[in-house]
Amino acid sequence: MKLLVKLLVHGVLITALLVALTDASFTGAILTALGIGIVAYLVGDLFILPRTSNMMATIADAGLVFVMLWIIGGVANWTLDFSEVLLIAVLAGSFEYLYHM
Repeated sequence: MKLLVKLLVHGVLITALLVALTDASFTGAILTALGIGIVAYLVGDLFILPRTSNMMATIADAGLVFVMLWIIGGVANWTLDFSEVLLIAVLAGSFEYLYHM
């Protein structure tokens, strides 16, 4: 159930921002959001969070979102600059902090 909530929120948040801020297609944005959500759940929630604190898992999740978006945006040749990637990562990290509580 927690994975479903995470994927839904990541899906809406990241997809909406990618479509609004870049030239990403809706399909590309939703696939990116789902991929990020799954990887963030596996790494942040199942591996890092049980071993550390909420803050550490949140920072790891936000960093993961930043790196994955930067790489995917470059590979997909999206018009995604540093400030946009940072904005999406910060908003995703804010959600993660509340989600881990």
